[in-house]
Amino acid sequence: MSEFFTSIQLWLPGTIAMCVLVLASGFFSSSETALFSLTQEDIRRFRVGTAAQRVVAQLSHNPDRLLTAVLFWNLLINLSYFAISVVVSQNLIRNHQQFAAGAFGIFGMILIIVGGEVLPKSVAVVFPRQLSVLFSWPLVIAVRFLDPISPALNRVTRMARRTFWPHLKREPILDADDLERAVDLTNLEQHVARHERQVLHNILDLSEIRVEEVMRPRGSYVSIEPPFSLAAVGHESPPGDCVVLQEPGTEEISEAMLLLQFAHLPDDSLVQKTEPVIYVPWTASLAYALHLMTKKFSHVASVVNEYGENIGIVTYDDIMDTVLSAEPSRARRVLKREPVLEVAPGKYHVEGMTTLRYLARRLDLDYEPESDGLLTVAGMLHEELEHLPQNGDECEWLGFRFRVIDASRRRQLRVMVSRLETSTPWPNENEEVSDE
Repeated sequence: MSEFFTSIQLWLPGTIAMCVLVLASGFFSSSETALFSLTQEDIRRFRVGTAAQRVVAQLSHNPDRLLTAVLFWNLLINLSYFAISVVVSQNLIRNHQQFAAGAFGIFGMILIIVGGEVLPKSVAVVFPRQLSVLFSWPLVIAVRFLDPISPALNRVTRMARRTFWPHLKREPILDADDLERAVDLTNLEQHVARHERQVLHNILDLSEIRVEEVMRPRGSYVSIEPPFSLAAVGHESPPGDCVVLQEPGTEEISEAMLLLQFAHLPDDSLVQKTEPVIYVPWTASLAYALHLMTKKFSHVASVVNEYGENIGIVTYDDIMDTVLSAEPSRARRVLKREPVLEVAPGKYHVEGMTTLRYLARRLDLDYEPESDGLLTVAGMLHEELEHLPQNGDECEWLGFRFRVIDASRRRQLRVMVSRLETSTPWPNENEEVSDE
């Protein structure tokens, strides 16, 4: 015991410094685990949350920058920790206290493992949202301190990769059509239910379905100009599940807000609940849009045409509905009802915005849209008739006859579809058309 007190001046200063470094190492270890344990949904919610939550979402937006900073500071702290540990142990040895030096070395190793890694990471896994918000501001300072030397570190990383792995090649890409054929040819009935097999097909179809086929057309969602307030949203009935904020005097979308994410919306801070939208071309695939949404932690994408003009929006929920529904339909989501109704045997009322892909599935037709082909019933009618459809216009498509029965409503169109072989007379066009 006397040896312990006589050597206290040799190890106490170093122990205090090591404890401080362990706390710093635990901070970076737990912050790394907490931020990288956040789900996509957590980050999207943080983007419209408090100031600290928005900082967390901003840090997660560039994970490489965040991870580089965390690993750099953690490595620097650990090296300093072990350097102090070695100096203290050498001082103890020079004072002929070999046992104390060995005990101090073992104590230091256990302290950094438990206090700097195991315990902080374990707590961060259990409370990722709370700790990520708590550590947000100190972590921002640490990241910005490293920003001036980040380009140099990136150059060193690229140089090391080219030096040690010069022949690193990408794996060959397996075409989505090959995967679909594999799903069809594999005996999945014993292991995968019919609906689950359909979901697999929907996932593989994401690379073939264009954004234009799934998007909500302009006019089918609520859009308002600044100032963004509950009073402005209230003028729209019903407001729907998504409200977009337009640039003043234009139809370009800058931000969006998902109303279903909030139980209560304070009017004075409503603008803080919006999130920036991403932009995708109308010819892009749905797989590309989903990848961009995941990368940017965004829930809404503005669909633009070849002139950069907004023609609609597509949300993350729209894509998930396309994947998980047995019969996904853009028209059903927009109209909030079934777009193809069988009103008599072999006769259907079809909404003009219904996609030809969905209609062909309902009519049991073998049809796949071409890359530059038609997408909707209304588009097919425009192409066949070569003028704006009017009540009574008729055309034929893949063995079916299409007759326009309601072209009075703006942006909406309804047709009667029947097989050409059917001899049953058409309903009276003056007959009231039910929406049910």
